[in-house]
Amino acid sequence: NVGPELSYTEVGMFVSSDAGNSWRQIFEEEYSVWFLDWGGALVAMKHTSMPIRHLWISFDEGRTWNKYGFTSAPLFVDGSLVQPGIETQIITIFGHLNLRSEWQLVKVDYRSIFSRKCTKDDFQTWHLHNQGEPCVMGERKIYKKRKAGAWCSLNRDYSRTVVSEPCICAEWDFECDYGYERHSNNQCIPAFWFNPLSQMKECSLGQSYLNSTGYRRIVSNNCTEGLQEKYAAKPEQCPGKAPRGLHILTSTGKLVTEQGCNTTFIILMEEGDLQRTNIQLDFGDGTAVSYANFSPIEDGIRHIYKSTGIFQVTAYAENSLGSDLAALFLHVVCPVERVQLVAPFVAIRNKEVNLTAVVWPSQSGTLTYFWWFGNNTKPFITLDSSISYTFTTEGMNTITVQVSAGSILIQDMKNIAVHEYFQSQLLSFSPNLDYHNPDIPDWREDISRVIKRSLVQVTGIPDEQVLVAVFPGLPTSAELFILPDQNMSDRRSGSEGDLEQTVEILFNALNQNLVQFELKPGVEVIVYVTQLTLAPLVDSGAGHSSSAMLMLLSVVFVGLAVFLIYKFKRKIPWINIYAQVQHDKEQEMIGSVSQSENAPKISLGEFTDPEELMDKELDTRVLGSISTISNSESTKEIPNCTSV
Repeated sequence: NVGPELSYTEVGMFVSSDAGNSWRQIFEEEYSVWFLDWGGALVAMKHTSMPIRHLWISFDEGRTWNKYGFTSAPLFVDGSLVQPGIETQIITIFGHLNLRSEWQLVKVDYRSIFSRKCTKDDFQTWHLHNQGEPCVMGERKIYKKRKAGAWCSLNRDYSRTVVSEPCICAEWDFECDYGYERHSNNQCIPAFWFNPLSQMKECSLGQSYLNSTGYRRIVSNNCTEGLQEKYAAKPEQCPGKAPRGLHILTSTGKLVTEQGCNTTFIILMEEGDLQRTNIQLDFGDGTAVSYANFSPIEDGIRHIYKSTGIFQVTAYAENSLGSDLAALFLHVVCPVERVQLVAPFVAIRNKEVNLTAVVWPSQSGTLTYFWWFGNNTKPFITLDSSISYTFTTEGMNTITVQVSAGSILIQDMKNIAVHEYFQSQLLSFSPNLDYHNPDIPDWREDISRVIKRSLVQVTGIPDEQVLVAVFPGLPTSAELFILPDQNMSDRRSGSEGDLEQTVEILFNALNQNLVQFELKPGVEVIVYVTQLTLAPLVDSGAGHSSSAMLMLLSVVFVGLAVFLIYKFKRKIPWINIYAQVQHDKEQEMIGSVSQSENAPKISLGEFTDPEELMDKELDTRVLGSISTISNSESTKEIPNCTSV
């Protein structure tokens, strides 16, 4: 025993001659002991780190020991080998004479010690017992045992058992059955986790089952009669039961499956007649199956979902005594291939911006979105693919979105420049660029960098004040962002003036076709300004410039006046008079035309559409205004841009 209760220094060797009922000490030190010839001899060798040269052998079950030398010189013993089987009579010892010597192998053959074969007079009878109780494992056994001190060897066909007869079953021949445990009163009662009625769940009405009493005979115990009848399981008729404890789960135990893959559902029932209970399973996607009993679904029910989403899978069990229902919410997903974060390139500080994550394929089922902003250690978690966020600090801000679909996690990242104010302008290109546009993100990023580099080289504007973003699709277009100088952020008014000068420099270069780049040898692309309505400068502040406000009010008043004149023109006297005079003149003109016989005849189909008339009128007005401008004094051309 090497347990913690015993001292490692108080070592002793003990031997038993009556199957462990009693023990006696044979050594006060640690020894290695082997059995020879069915226990007819015991061989012991001291277990020590010092060199030894002797063995000890006993022929009387360890009562007396004889000393034998197995080597002429002391040997450091490293180990020993004994041939398999308890009838062996040979021991092999290996070690070395000193630390520098080679291995030494010593073979000890004890067959010469057993000079004769055992005879009838060399045996005695011995009764197997357990602390005086003759019945062990339900049997009473009597053995032939070699007398202590008999120096004889046994034959290989030696039979030791003389008498073997069964005993009457007693309490100690039984143990608690599965699901039962023995309590202080020595009785077996059901454990807290075990339901004795669960044995009937596979039992059909009209059949019988073995109802456990809580006891079972110990395995390999051969007792008969006695308490066998009392503790044996009793056959009982299966009672009819309504379904109860219905459960539905997947074979993998997961609540997520992939679209187009086989999904196996397992249906379990704690109580009820499995052979007489109908089962229905609704997969939640418009399909369902029904079975007369549980036999066909023991290996599960397979189904393939053709669309993504969250499906409520419902199992319904019913027999003549009742019914039960179970449900499972299954997430059917499609493996997410990639995600693209859609975000503005530039945002205004303290103003809300919308961010969207576009996922491919679009029908990927229920997804979880993790939004990381800047150096925040905790993300915003949403089930929606869009989120609104307000940036509070200027500079480049990094946004990362991660999309989780089952065990798959993908992400995309964007950088947004945040400023108090900025200006932007749409750009267009010479048509030859469209022929080389593959419409992929990497190409757009490369072209954006090329355009930016060309602008910086032509104008000399600092690199950090220019940002170019190429839009997807055809025709190829882009947006130019002109950002304020960060070194002058404290001087707001001066910085705005500098920004206007920067815009003027950029637009002059663009209008003079100075910004161009070589896409590949022989392909020159020119960058133009896309003409749009000029918009006033808008920033994160609440105030507006007075000129912009006056312009806005003027437009509102003019529009209101036109609306009132059109709405109430019949109620204004001088307008009615003018309308009447015009009507009379038209009548006169019609009359004069009708009286002329040489007037050309025009069919109804030759009249111009009202829409065409309006287009012609607009063209006439535009041409008139253009000619007016050309005849007037030369003015400075201001390109149209969108300012934010």
